[in-house]
Amino acid sequence: MNPSSSPDLSPADVRPGPLRPFADTSLSALVAGFVAMMTGYTSSLVLMFQAGQAAHLTDAQISSWIWALSIGMALCTIGLSLRFRAPIVIAWSTPGAALLVSSLPHVTYPEAIGAFIVCAALLTVVGLTGWFDTLMKKIPAGIASALLAGILFEIGIEIFRAAQFQTALVLTMFFTYLIVKRLAPRYAIVTTLIVGTAAAGALGLLDFSRFHVALAHPVFTMPAFSAAASISIGIPLFVVAMASQNVPGIAVLRADGYTTPSAPLISTTGIASLLLAPFGSHGINLAAITAAICTGPEAHENRDKRYTAAVWCGIFYLIAGIFGATIAALFAALPKALVVSVAALALFGSIMSGLANAMQDTKQREAALVTFMVTASGLTLLSIGSAFWGLVAGVLTQLVLNARRA
Repeated sequence: MNPSSSPDLSPADVRPGPLRPFADTSLSALVAGFVAMMTGYTSSLVLMFQAGQAAHLTDAQISSWIWALSIGMALCTIGLSLRFRAPIVIAWSTPGAALLVSSLPHVTYPEAIGAFIVCAALLTVVGLTGWFDTLMKKIPAGIASALLAGILFEIGIEIFRAAQFQTALVLTMFFTYLIVKRLAPRYAIVTTLIVGTAAAGALGLLDFSRFHVALAHPVFTMPAFSAAASISIGIPLFVVAMASQNVPGIAVLRADGYTTPSAPLISTTGIASLLLAPFGSHGINLAAITAAICTGPEAHENRDKRYTAAVWCGIFYLIAGIFGATIAALFAALPKALVVSVAALALFGSIMSGLANAMQDTKQREAALVTFMVTASGLTLLSIGSAFWGLVAGVLTQLVLNARRA
């Protein structure tokens, strides 16, 4: 007898089957994990080099920075995804890296490490207290879905911007995607990636002249604490991590039907950031855009098995961490148009789902629209990204339009 149909068993009594990540995986999940990793690295890896060079860090210190972030992301992504059987993708703080480009040169490197520890400690406390879960439960589902769609929209339209400069490559990839999507939907992204790489090679757009194999080595730096560094780096890093990474990261999971509690996710990334800060890690947080690549239907047709896409992403993170300099050189060999096009196409399903869910409830529709528009605008105020302000605008709109009248 099927246990789920037995009258003696309640839904709570039915346990999921044994954890079998390799049996549950699929080619589409593997590709989704690779695309998620590739998107994360190519979108902001240059910021780390830029910040490190501005602060006159050595090549070994910059390499250790990337190693620490990669190892932390790998272990947390794999561990949390297996623990909760959900596609939980961890990423470094891209807004935080952008913040460091301007702030890192004004403090000593040991003081910067101390500021990283302050930020990680704050994140850990927020996770352990559990108040973040309470906040997320109060956000209407329509607004959360609109936030997801708005976050992904800017990445989604990059394929059409890229078409202005690499028309032949992008059109080849776009029509490959459409044709394979109709004939064999599960293999649309992997086929597009293969055809795109071949087309890039045929067009002379692959440049392996700077490619080299090199292992990354961790470099320990004894932290030093100063009020100036904590105020100028530590606290701003904490704010942008929560507002621009963790809030939209949870929203992505919720929008795709995953109810994983946020407290253990936030506290785990906080503790990992704390341990890895002396090696250069400025902080790891929940991913949003890269997470959506693994949470959507393109990753796996079965929602319960999409966790394998995140596991593969973590495995690729691990490889990237060990071969940090090699991965950077490999990504530099690929044309930007190819990378952004694959990422955009992989996100189409998540964008459609987000928009559809956002507009379902008529009472939330206008608030959801405002959330989407503000988030998609790319607005930045007080060094905080548009995801946070889109959420604020949507909630305020919902309160003004639907608050109970006396």
